[in-house]
Amino acid sequence: MIKKLRIKLILVSMLSLLVVLLAIVGSINLLNVHRMIGEADGVLDILAENDGRLPMQEEFTDLEDSPEYASPEVPYESRYFYVLLDEEAGVIATNIEKIAAVDQETAVEYAQAALDSGADRGFVGEYRYTVQEEDSGIRISFLDCGRRIGMCRVFALNSLWISLLGMLAVFLLMMLASGRIIKPVSDSYEKQKQFITDAGHEIKTPLAIIDADAGLIEMENGPNEWLRDIQTQVRRLTGLTNDLIYLARTEEAQGRQEMLDFPLSDMVEEQICSFQALAIQNNRKFVSHIQPMLTLHGDEKMISQMVSILLDNAVKYSDAGGEIRVMLEKQGRAVHLSVFNTVESINQQELGHLFDRFYRTDRSRNSKTGGYGIGLSIASAVTAAHKGKILAASRDGHSLLITVILPA
Repeated sequence: MIKKLRIKLILVSMLSLLVVLLAIVGSINLLNVHRMIGEADGVLDILAENDGRLPMQEEFTDLEDSPEYASPEVPYESRYFYVLLDEEAGVIATNIEKIAAVDQETAVEYAQAALDSGADRGFVGEYRYTVQEEDSGIRISFLDCGRRIGMCRVFALNSLWISLLGMLAVFLLMMLASGRIIKPVSDSYEKQKQFITDAGHEIKTPLAIIDADAGLIEMENGPNEWLRDIQTQVRRLTGLTNDLIYLARTEEAQGRQEMLDFPLSDMVEEQICSFQALAIQNNRKFVSHIQPMLTLHGDEKMISQMVSILLDNAVKYSDAGGEIRVMLEKQGRAVHLSVFNTVESINQQELGHLFDRFYRTDRSRNSKTGGYGIGLSIASAVTAAHKGKILAASRDGHSLLITVILPA
């Protein structure tokens, strides 16, 4: 549990950092691209207003009529060209004097591509263009944005690498700091398990004395309903105490069990024989399909306890006249044990709490069966000790399917 909590803490922290970095880096790069396009469109507007050329500012005697360049160096550093087409897309004129990377044939191809796109502005390769209808025809002006696009790409790659390095640094810090962060929780959890174990052993002694004294009183005075109630409640409390101690020991022993190969199919068959008669006696239909000769590397006693809990849960909580199905088979590299039983009703929201301690879906009905809602918690702990998964599902709200997946 503590290990999973630490992993979740690291995952949540890294996911939060990833979302924040994506938002920041994405916003900065989008603004950078938007600025680049805006500057290019500003230059293209000047080209469109001046018949496809960039005039020098000194050509204008009136400052109000001079073009608003972002920098006075723009006419000198900009590479541009234009193509003038007629209404039928025939070439009237081209001007490639201000660019060396494009010949006349390529310029016409770019113009045709821009015209076919149907957009007034856009990109053809690394060239930003604008389409303007004039009296003489359709003028398509192009501005070389290769340098600007390259700078945007370099900036994007640099920001990405810096973000990845930052995430790696935070991940390493979280790996070091997460242990200290969850240490109070870990200590509290260990103390809780130790308390359950110690208290369980302390409770077992007075329970045994009460049960023995009740037996002596019954021998002397004969049986009566009060003594039967005392003995029944003592047995229930003894069972609960034993389950709590077993659960605590199972969680404490994770990773330290004595793992051996054992015949899983035979063990499950034996458990089924123990519960099948009880199910038929309680008017339940019992069906099983067990793949033969399956073995498992694990703690046989713990797995046997888990199977017994699942079968007992199915028999106890299935509805009258209902059906119980047990299936054991190997799928790929895992063994799947499925226990299905019909129920009167079950809420989908309850499925996620079935493996919580002391959780019961119907308290009034479960009180009659004597359950405390701890059996499935033990099954979950046993599964976790064997590095497996346990899942609960209900397709129609009137059945429960519990599936245990264990590595074969």
